[in-house]
Amino acid sequence: MVYKQGRLHEMGDQVDVQAKGLLFDMDGVLISSIASANRCWRRWAAHYSVPNADQTQIAHGTRATDIMLKLRPDWVNAPDREELVKTGLRLIEDMEIEDVADLKVLAGVRELLASLPPERWTIVTSATRRLLLGRMKAAGLPYPDKLIAGDDVKNGKPHPEPYMTGAKLLGFASAECVVVEDAPSGVGSGKAAGSRVLGVLGTHAAEDLYGAGADWVVASLAGVKVTTGADGLTLNFDKV
Repeated sequence: MVYKQGRLHEMGDQVDVQAKGLLFDMDGVLISSIASANRCWRRWAAHYSVPNADQTQIAHGTRATDIMLKLRPDWVNAPDREELVKTGLRLIEDMEIEDVADLKVLAGVRELLASLPPERWTIVTSATRRLLLGRMKAAGLPYPDKLIAGDDVKNGKPHPEPYMTGAKLLGFASAECVVVEDAPSGVGSGKAAGSRVLGVLGTHAAEDLYGAGADWVVASLAGVKVTTGADGLTLNFDKV
């Protein structure tokens, strides 16, 4: 199969894709702090008297502010909503920044990021900027000067705003970028923005990522190789 726009060439399970830029989600793509997030949100839920706090399940890839309002729907129309959200956000940030004992860099990430020109990639995450920087520093990973965090946009994933903003930040059209995601909400955000989406296994099954609209899915970023040319980036990987 040959796809002229974006110059995709596909033979068997191996894929070559050209793009101007790469837009990476953070947690579940570059690093894994899922266990920390689950622990911290259960502590947060207990602190705020959420029923069955020890069984709290969160939608990974969703902004903390949106999670808080789902767990405490009474805050939505509360007269002091802004203060409640501000205080609650600070608490979950503090918890997650301190809880890094089992944080890990995912397979292939260090090598892949080291191979990329800094002007060709950025991070687009639902995490707050403070948590984003804390996580990347704890992991010892490089990160661009310009990033898109959950508190940089009005609408979080699956709305297209995060990835549209990320592409604009790099100076490219959304259609010229490949989004790298592990969660259906992020896949939906990337597709709605007009980007092609590469799903990464880890937090969700391949069928969930394809079902959300992912163009391709890989087992991990260890199998993704990128070369840089005059026209941009060429990605090579085996899809699952």
